[in-house]
Amino acid sequence: MQDTLYDVLIIGGGPAGLTAGLYTSRADLKTVLVESMMVGGQVITTTKIENYPGFPGGVDGPELMQRFHEHCQEYGLQIVQGEVQQLNDKGEIKEVVVDGRSLQARAVIVATGAEPRKLGIPGEAELVGRGVSYCATCDGAFFRNVPVAVVGGGDTAAEEALFLSRFASKVYLVHRRDALRATRILQERIFANDKIEVVWDSLPEQVMSDNRGVNGLEVKNKFSGEKSVLEVEGVFFAIGVIPKAHFLADVLDLNEDGYIVTDTECRTSIPGVFAAGDVRNKTLKQIATAVGDGAVAAITAEKYLDEL
Repeated sequence: MQDTLYDVLIIGGGPAGLTAGLYTSRADLKTVLVESMMVGGQVITTTKIENYPGFPGGVDGPELMQRFHEHCQEYGLQIVQGEVQQLNDKGEIKEVVVDGRSLQARAVIVATGAEPRKLGIPGEAELVGRGVSYCATCDGAFFRNVPVAVVGGGDTAAEEALFLSRFASKVYLVHRRDALRATRILQERIFANDKIEVVWDSLPEQVMSDNRGVNGLEVKNKFSGEKSVLEVEGVFFAIGVIPKAHFLADVLDLNEDGYIVTDTECRTSIPGVFAAGDVRNKTLKQIATAVGDGAVAAITAEKYLDEL
């Protein structure tokens, strides 16, 4: 593998990377996909997905990604496990260093995704999928007629709280400050919504649970030090995400939040290097948009190779 020159090397095995691999392999381009952990990305941690077309009644995240994986294997996509440490632009050839090994390709598609920012409080990691979530649009419908909490104060937290108010009996919006950072129109909608109660100047201390899952969120007022428990069955953390592009900071153009800057056809600042999915600077981060990015990046990479 180390001596092979690939047509396309894909970094990341989530929906965007697998879709790109499906397209390039089907186009008979010699392709290798490098994934540091399990193929499927964050989707494999989602218990049920109801907003991806073609699966009435929903589909489990691991099952969906297994189908993606099998579809790629049908066209001979080569998948290897390893941690990408470096990307070097050598003109028409790109070098990707994986666990100390040098792989070469004529085009590279970066699809490393982004991960939710974690608070790291007790109970948070242990209860993911049992009441703790980082995506209201993915999991909100599972919390019909029960109280939930959203942690955060920016646009994402406000949008999550508003979305959850369609399902939940009550939504606590827990914010560490005395004013939201969300845009004015979102704030107006929050304050006009009878189901939403803002818990000001408060810091989450721990996610509480019983044998069924989450049953409360302990919060502490940062001024008085007083602790209280919000009796909720779901806790949604919306304090931002971290794009997995840190290893590219000296190679590609990133925006101030660390996302890879691309054009509408997924081209980056380096010819022959493309970006797809949540690692790319874009508005909506969903499986459906990641799949679209993967297809666009693959077709654009194919055109690039044809022009070499």
